[in-house]
Amino acid sequence: MTITTAVFDAYGTLFDVAAAARQAAGEPGREAFAERWSEVARDWRLKQLQYTWLRAVQDAHCDFWEVTQDGLDWAMEAAGLGGDAELRERLLALYWELSAYPEVPQMLSDLKARGLNTAILSNGSPDMLEGAVRSAGVEALLDAVLSVEDVGVFKPARVVYDLVGKRFGCAPDEVLFVSSNGWDAAAAVQYGFATAWVNRAGEPVDRLPWTPHHILQDLFGIPGLV
Repeated sequence: MTITTAVFDAYGTLFDVAAAARQAAGEPGREAFAERWSEVARDWRLKQLQYTWLRAVQDAHCDFWEVTQDGLDWAMEAAGLGGDAELRERLLALYWELSAYPEVPQMLSDLKARGLNTAILSNGSPDMLEGAVRSAGVEALLDAVLSVEDVGVFKPARVVYDLVGKRFGCAPDEVLFVSSNGWDAAAAVQYGFATAWVNRAGEPVDRLPWTPHHILQDLFGIPGLV
């Protein structure tokens, strides 16, 4: 069936989750953090994801902002920076202003020019996503911003992917789902979406029963898939 709708994960897919730590590391007076920022950014993202999975399977849902803070606290303590309250507040403030990857505006514009619906489907809370979309300046290029808060459980729960069909009235095989998370793309395959995994880091494919239909290094090639 023809693809009518392109749906994107937000954090790490459209928005650079390392941008907050990278920017803070370049600010005056943060020389100690500059030596550890990439480690903190990596652990922050990993723990943020792990906490969503654990909360999903334990039926212990919370706002994504809570797991974002919890993940940062773990990462900072692991790096020996747990006592730096000012750095913590700065990193959290910057997370509301994450930059989009450079190809995002043109890629979304190309999809809209082809007549596709475009949307975000994210673990993020509505206010966090609103801030990121506004900061990136892509509001006019998205038809919907869908949050797991509507169903009260994090991805990869199937009810999250249901949100796309409910919003656009489309069948799963009309959807191209794009994520930088291999596990997310794999779960979307099992759901019935066409999927693209944006594997910027060149990681191995996850050992799961489902494999993404397309593996790309960035988002430039997305319009060519539809």
